[in-house]
Amino acid sequence: MQLNKLEAIIEGILFSMGEAVELDKIADAIEHDKKTTKKIIRNMMDKYDSPERGIMIIEIDHAYQMCTKTECYEYIRRVNQKSKSYVLTDVLLETLSIIAYKQPITKAQIEKIRGVSAYHCVNKLIEYNLICEKGRMDAPGRPILFGTTQDFLRNFGFQSVNDLPPIEEDRLTSIQLEAEKEAIEELELVD
Repeated sequence: MQLNKLEAIIEGILFSMGEAVELDKIADAIEHDKKTTKKIIRNMMDKYDSPERGIMIIEIDHAYQMCTKTECYEYIRRVNQKSKSYVLTDVLLETLSIIAYKQPITKAQIEKIRGVSAYHCVNKLIEYNLICEKGRMDAPGRPILFGTTQDFLRNFGFQSVNDLPPIEEDRLTSIQLEAEKEAIEELELVD
């Protein structure tokens, strides 16, 4: 089959799925090996990289997705007034960071790190589809384990959680001390 025909098929698959599609599924669909399929997709990514294009193909955790370029978001929002719009407060970002770096993690473990209840934050992050349930811990009560989603990777521009910037141990200790201090101050205000 000709290259342009294979690209058209891959384009159709990615467009119609609306979410990330694993490389092996694409390779099976076009009846080529993964290495060849990946080369074809990389070639397509280069073509879409042109400033005249409003769409692009991104790689997320060994899967590929077609999406619009960030420069187009404001114009798309004007047409689609129902576009998802949410605000990530400092508290939500802190909770999301803990989950991203410590996943899979339980709500109790998040609360231990933050020093305050994580109920609202976890529910909001689930609502925003930035985190999801990743299973249950093999412990009494079988608490839910949480981790990040493909939407998290997509929204923050990561291909996988391995792309998260490293965090120095000194900085982590400093963050934990700050969180403990804030928790103590909150308790003193309640008294």
